[in-house]
Amino acid sequence: MSNLDWTLLQSLVSVSEHGSFSAAARATKGSQATLSRHISALEQQLDARLFDRTVGGVELTKRGMDVLQHVTDMADAAGRLSLAVEGKETSISGTVRITASTIVATYTLPRILAALRIEEPEIDIELAASDKTENLLRREADIAVRMYRPTQPDVFARKVGDFELGVFAAHSYLERHPAPKTMLEILDHAVVGADRSEFIIEGIKRFGVHVEREFFAFRSDDPVVCWNMVVEGYGLGFNQIRVGEAEPRVSQIELEGEIGSLPVWLAAHSELKTNPRVRRVFDFLAEKLSGHMH
Repeated sequence: MSNLDWTLLQSLVSVSEHGSFSAAARATKGSQATLSRHISALEQQLDARLFDRTVGGVELTKRGMDVLQHVTDMADAAGRLSLAVEGKETSISGTVRITASTIVATYTLPRILAALRIEEPEIDIELAASDKTENLLRREADIAVRMYRPTQPDVFARKVGDFELGVFAAHSYLERHPAPKTMLEILDHAVVGADRSEFIIEGIKRFGVHVEREFFAFRSDDPVVCWNMVVEGYGLGFNQIRVGEAEPRVSQIELEGEIGSLPVWLAAHSELKTNPRVRRVFDFLAEKLSGHMH
């Protein structure tokens, strides 16, 4: 595979990930014709069929799966090479890419990153607001802020504290509905929750109260959307206490028992810890996030 064009291999990855030429073309902002040409060229060079047509699109053949595994190994190796080179950088100027959950990226990091900019004007920041797990090895992010302990190999992780959680409702909602005093009483309220995630359901269960997905009067898997629905008075909702306290249109509802907390971890690839720029941002985030805890 030494003479293969890397562009053709990237097209293979894209089509296999998205399941069809049309979906891959939309995701890469390319054309179906180009992708089709790339796959044909690859199949010709390898003298093998890489995809089978299905009703909804295409799927890899066994040979296609073998080739994809080789491509994945190559991408990982390229990522390790990039990390090894960048780990030895001595300049503080440049870009650091951070990934964090949408809530943390929206409500917690802006103030911290604005303070970093004043102290380190030569460092530019890219922020991926996502609840998906980015692959640190492949340089999809330099630093990850996570609500769980990262377990990837070759990743340096540090716990910086815990975000305390609370139940909140808008003043406009509480004018219409008296606040509940126990978790059982929230069954009589409109509650904002997730569409697919079971996190809130599991949290409520710790109080001995069992609810299903259909219990939530509003459902979305975007936590920022959910929080805005709470702020506008749709119903009760859950968030970090620091986020709730910063919003003047809501009040925290005191219930019997602890709602719980989320652990906050910072993670970076271990080789990047020797990069002064990434190290500086990592340490700055660690200091400011630990000071941000309730």
